[in-house]
Amino acid sequence: MHKFFINKENIFGDKLHITGDDVNHIYKVLRLNNGDIVIASNGEGREYISRIIEISKRAVVCEIIEEFDNLSEPPVKITLFQGLPKAQKMELIIQKGVEIGLCRIQPLITQRVVVKTEGKDITNKLERWRRISEEASKQSNRGVIPEILEPISFDSAIEKIKSFDLAIIPYEKEKGNGLKSVLMENSNAKSIGVIIGPEGGFDESEIDKCMEKGVIPVTLGPRILRTETAGIAVSSMILYELGDMGRRD
Repeated sequence: MHKFFINKENIFGDKLHITGDDVNHIYKVLRLNNGDIVIASNGEGREYISRIIEISKRAVVCEIIEEFDNLSEPPVKITLFQGLPKAQKMELIIQKGVEIGLCRIQPLITQRVVVKTEGKDITNKLERWRRISEEASKQSNRGVIPEILEPISFDSAIEKIKSFDLAIIPYEKEKGNGLKSVLMENSNAKSIGVIIGPEGGFDESEIDKCMEKGVIPVTLGPRILRTETAGIAVSSMILYELGDMGRRD
């Protein structure tokens, strides 16, 4: 069954309107017709099984058959602070991060980031990243569309750390703190920040700044992961240990 996200303002009693780019996709690509059944989500965890009753170029009008809560959102809210990578790697990180259950992705400008955005108009890039997040949310049956925020500086990012129950930074030179032990010591954490460096990794001064703000450096073992792998791997481990991937009752 095809799924679409709608604004709450587009719900009118027992009917709802699907608008925007999805309209063209519905009647030109999917070739859906009156009587076909779709799922609409309000982006806040409420979903509606609906029957199409009218299709125009501006909106697809649906009659609500049943409504229910989406139960696919993880109990742990993870924000990935991702050092901006080169080429198309950010698109992969967003797609897979949304699929596994990230709450938010915050692009990050660190000392060793190669891709510079300062003074540049990245509106088109942000729009594409957010479309990828929405499409991945549909595919993976998310109840919300994870936020893709505008890039910020490293210093700005670490100022946000105090709002999390736990913040970690994988670091290849860390030998003492294993991720599993840190998670076991913080098993009640419900909001977690994960800070990942770009291809060139972190400057040691950035690690020091993180530790001053209470961010815990962790080791992921003897192998060094690529930037596009590290955030997904760490987040998956967190969701297994503290979230719904571990099949906790």
